[in-house]
Amino acid sequence: MPKETTLILCKPDCVTKNLVGSVLSRFEAAGFRLRGVKMMNLDESVLKEHYSHIADRPFFPEIVAFMQSSPVVAVAVEGENVISRVRELLGPTDSRVAEKGTIRGDLGVDQMVNVCHASDSPEAAAAELKRFFRDGELFA
Repeated sequence: MPKETTLILCKPDCVTKNLVGSVLSRFEAAGFRLRGVKMMNLDESVLKEHYSHIADRPFFPEIVAFMQSSPVVAVAVEGENVISRVRELLGPTDSRVAEKGTIRGDLGVDQMVNVCHASDSPEAAAAELKRFFRDGELFA
């Protein structure tokens, strides 16, 4: 099975609650390899591009405000079938329905305050990795 690389964004709730290390340790324990990690503030143009599929929704300004409320940590992880496996470890987007034992079920609050974003397809992963990491920031 070929290896994939995907993007995970540790959201502001993850950063402000000092959960980044414990979240990353879960991914490492699952056998994924870190290829890149960086902390950053997100500007509105990046958020509009990243959330373009919901930019016309009435709750979009709330998402922008939340995602700008603290820095985020962008993480590139590699592994076999990593995109679907990361999403399984996270659990459903809405933390209120995520099972205990998943990252969102254990640490999340709701549909927005849900610890991490993760790419949902190989195409999304490729685009999102380029959005958050420049050339030379991912390591073999």
